Amino acid sequence: MVTSNADNVVVKKSPKLTVLPLIALIFYDVSGGPFGVEDSVKAGGGPLLSLLGFIIFPFIWSIPEALVTAELATSFPENGGYVLWISAAFGPFWGFQEGFWKWFSGVMDNALYPVLFLDYLKHSLPIFNHLVARIPALLGITFSLTYLNYRGLHIVGFSAVSLAIFSLLPFVVMGVLSIPRIKPRQWLVMDLKKVDWRGYFNSMFWNLNYWDKASTLAGEVENPSKTFPKALFGAVILVVSSYLIPLLAGTGALDSSYDEWTDGYFAEVGLLIGGFWLKWWIQAAAAMSNMGLFEAEMSGDAFQLLGMSEMGMLPAIFASRSKYGTPTISILCSATGVIFLSWMSFQEILEFLNFLYSVGMLLEFAAFIKLRIKKPDLHRPYKVPVQTFGAIMLCLPPAILLVLVMCLASVRTFLISSAVIILGVFLYPISVLAKERKLMHFDAEQPAVSSSVRLEDHSVVPQTHPEAADEASISLLSDLSARTDQESSEIRFEGVLKVE
Repeated sequence: MVTSNADNVVVKKSPKLTVLPLIALIFYDVSGGPFGVEDSVKAGGGPLLSLLGFIIFPFIWSIPEALVTAELATSFPENGGYVLWISAAFGPFWGFQEGFWKWFSGVMDNALYPVLFLDYLKHSLPIFNHLVARIPALLGITFSLTYLNYRGLHIVGFSAVSLAIFSLLPFVVMGVLSIPRIKPRQWLVMDLKKVDWRGYFNSMFWNLNYWDKASTLAGEVENPSKTFPKALFGAVILVVSSYLIPLLAGTGALDSSYDEWTDGYFAEVGLLIGGFWLKWWIQAAAAMSNMGLFEAEMSGDAFQLLGMSEMGMLPAIFASRSKYGTPTISILCSATGVIFLSWMSFQEILEFLNFLYSVGMLLEFAAFIKLRIKKPDLHRPYKVPVQTFGAIMLCLPPAILLVLVMCLASVRTFLISSAVIILGVFLYPISVLAKERKLMHFDAEQPAVSSSVRLEDHSVVPQTHPEAADEASISLLSDLSARTDQESSEIRFEGVLKVE
């Protein structure tokens, strides 16, 4: 089926995301497999702290964030995700800030994956150690993966399913082969004197965050009220298992020193347990996993910009879609950011994106609690089964962890992240001024993608999922588009209720 948008561009009606592709996208938003968790063994002074981390941290971090995401993503099932939540709770200024922080940290995160892809390949193809081959390869990988993203979200989703199977299968094989050699006492090794707490917490945090990322494309999900909770639950199990099984196998079956556990060491573990064929398989899986990570992150970043444009926060050009239904300009903007940031080192990017992500997540937890208090009657297709006090207690442990990660950041990370935050504060009034003086076109309609309800103030309220368009989401989108005082907003809000 094809339709035409306002610019007479033929747009193919892309299939909506179902449970399995959404699980794969969330898996790649958060994890992508055990590649990169090796440092947690060295930073933790041995296997014990690493294993305990991936058992305990999901309960105090991953599960609370997944539950909050499930409730809010089904309450606001539109593209933009957490930008909508924050705007509903605290207003458009903070929604814009959240969007800027999360987009910037997402682009920084995505800059890692082409680099890591080549880092795994250079073990077999040393030519990628040289800039003359490395730079064209980085550009080629970025352009080709960006094109795949452009071709359609459903293609990205099913590609992620295939990549996840290929990336995880060698670790299942490794786990089975390691069973006869397992020595449980080796899991209990820990040297507190050699624990690098900053490295340990950054490793844990980076490998267990971004559960909220898929919410930015909620408008592309089939029946999100049922699909999101199922997908998040499945993704939590998949992510935790993908970490624990390889770590239990590698640390339990081998006598190697924990100092040897650095990035890429799982390939050596595969060699020692299964032979060269398993090592090569793991290296290939690691390289392919980075492709999945790139695709999932870019999809989330691009549809976040699209959602912000549909809310009137960004110029209408960011909401323009290709004939495949994908946000062309938003994808190109994210790809450009990736290219400019790919020169930074792994640890620099890791600390910067963790800091910005932490600031954004604190705001999301605050919005979750504020909406429970401010809008108790908000239509919540999925609701975390706790009252207001329980919601506060659910968010408290991960909030403490977020503050801890921020406190462990270096002075340089703090200064650069502060500069990014200040930039966001200045960009918002510039965006408002451009809109008020009509310097750029805002509030684009996308009839080819979703139907809209036109209010008397000529603002657009997306209605992709009419059953979930309650009074809060309509009021929010009206406020974002009109930018008038509170009294007139309430009048429009009452008019919408009468129409409903």
